[in-house]
Amino acid sequence: MTRRGLLLSAFAGGSPGFQLADVTQSAGLAFRHNSGAYGAKFLPETLGPGCAFLDYDNDGWLDILLVNGQDWPSRRRSRSTLSLYRNNGNGTFTDVTKSAGLDIEMYGLGVAVGDYDNDGFPDLYITAVGQSRLFRNNGRGGFTDVTMPAGLGPRTGFSTSAMWFDFDRDGLLDLFVCNYVRWSPEQDVFCSLDGKKKSYCTPEAYRGATCWLFRNRGNGTFEDVTANSGIFDPSAKSLGVAMLDFDHDGWPDLFVANDTQPNKLYRNNRNGTFSEVAVRMGVAFSEEGRARAGMGVDTGDFTRSGRMGIAVTNFDNEMMGLYEPAPNGFADRAMTAGVGPATRDRLGFGCAFFDADLDGHLDLVSVNGHIDDNVRGLGRGALHAQVPNLFRNGGNGRFRDIAAEVGASFAQPKIARGLALGDFDRDGDVDLLITTNNGGALLYRNDIGNGNQSVRFRLEGRKSNRDGYGAIVQVFDSSGMQMQMAKSGSSYLSASDKALTFGVGNRKEADRVAIFWPSGRADDFKKVAYGRTYHCVEGEALRPIDRR
Repeated sequence: MTRRGLLLSAFAGGSPGFQLADVTQSAGLAFRHNSGAYGAKFLPETLGPGCAFLDYDNDGWLDILLVNGQDWPSRRRSRSTLSLYRNNGNGTFTDVTKSAGLDIEMYGLGVAVGDYDNDGFPDLYITAVGQSRLFRNNGRGGFTDVTMPAGLGPRTGFSTSAMWFDFDRDGLLDLFVCNYVRWSPEQDVFCSLDGKKKSYCTPEAYRGATCWLFRNRGNGTFEDVTANSGIFDPSAKSLGVAMLDFDHDGWPDLFVANDTQPNKLYRNNRNGTFSEVAVRMGVAFSEEGRARAGMGVDTGDFTRSGRMGIAVTNFDNEMMGLYEPAPNGFADRAMTAGVGPATRDRLGFGCAFFDADLDGHLDLVSVNGHIDDNVRGLGRGALHAQVPNLFRNGGNGRFRDIAAEVGASFAQPKIARGLALGDFDRDGDVDLLITTNNGGALLYRNDIGNGNQSVRFRLEGRKSNRDGYGAIVQVFDSSGMQMQMAKSGSSYLSASDKALTFGVGNRKEADRVAIFWPSGRADDFKKVAYGRTYHCVEGEALRPIDRR
């Protein structure tokens, strides 16, 4: 029997309509994260690595980047570097780290992918403890470290998630960088659960650090505009950042997830500055008015209302936040939606909205894992390795956790951190890439067995930034309207494929597709066939680039 026949047979009993197959080993991903841990319990060791799907060589197949840490200088044992895996187009990957110029040691944490120089090739910003680095894609299969000439160094920090976006809509990608706390090995604080044995501190033991905003000058250099932009906040302890346009004015706004500090929502004032409005909009605190330990974040129109909501992962005993658009801001619907109770005993990190079963409703995935192998000593029943959550959107305001139903490997407990989404095998559905702390990376292939299909859009700006970040795509058919934003960032320390995937069930075509570009241009298309991927160049006709 064929693979599709086996899947259809397996799904006949009312299962979710798809399975997540662990293809890590067969794909050739032989990676192991190094946190540098040797018993000193340094704070950065808890955060884990990010990951990315990107097409670094522009051959049409998604490649994989895995961020790595390193040994602490006082305890050198082995060498660990970033890892870049090239997609061979047959389900396997080849490690090309060295030939790509990324065989570099740094205490890396996160990655942001964006074409900041608009040359058609994706560039990389790697966040780190110490000096974060900008790697320019040379278009010949390699990267060059341009951190210093770009004006992004020397600058040390404890940088976590980062995001490319065009905040001033001049057609050039700017850079937002989250910073966590002011920490160094010399300033490390002794924390303990029992008063004797050292354990990892919470961020409350350290002072916060402001995020950074760098404006792209368009000549290969960046200007630090943090101080005058409204972003400056030395009390922040930021781990996740996502883009949205919550006021529908066409200008990108920012949501920042903070750990033990109030979350921030920055409204774009359209003049190079932002106003912080999280309290007024209802996203700063929990429903009890308490700041939670925000980790990862994503935004998406999970209600199909044409308005973007927000998901935020938090510490165990706090549950995930699921903020739905409301008349005067946002309302946390985690409890009523079924997301809250299922995440109360989990410590969530990476999270993302995606249509796992291609039924036209955005589902929500969260990967989990505690920070300390001594967590049992807390007495709350929490475990170090934890099962992920995969919430299927019922289309009625309710979600159901189906993680245990989509594959035995996926449902295994993990010390998970980063999460990225992308269609690495070009079959039209969305696959998952997960990193674990002091462990390997995991690649899950999505095998759709319910007959549903998708329509996918890969954007290319002309007057807008080349990646089209900030563009809104709307798809209209007999089921109504779906909306997604092309964006960088989101999840936790990670970067997903920039292409947009819309699940369309068994429908055949869209009555209309509308693309609203950051430049202000709107492109409109009628009778768009489903089951294809389209290359969408600003101001030009849609061009199919894939037929499945």
